[in-house]
Amino acid sequence: MTEKATKPQSPFYTVEEAAAFLRVEPRTLDNWRWAGLGPKYRKHGGRIVYHIDDLTAFSERGRGFSHA
Repeated sequence: MTEKATKPQSPFYTVEEAAAFLRVEPRTLDNWRWAGLGPKYRKHGGRIVYHIDDLTAFSERGRGFSHA
């Protein structure tokens, strides 16, 4: 029996993956980024990415918006 090589999972999420993680629409992340209110992000080759630790920290701070 041979073991399959598994691809290491990246700690960096695309906008779509980060939005799914936070359970918001990608457009919400875009708006937060534009307003300087969202989670910390980085650019890799011109692409916006979010590190999982930054998404978790943002969520734990409870800085999302609510209309309740």
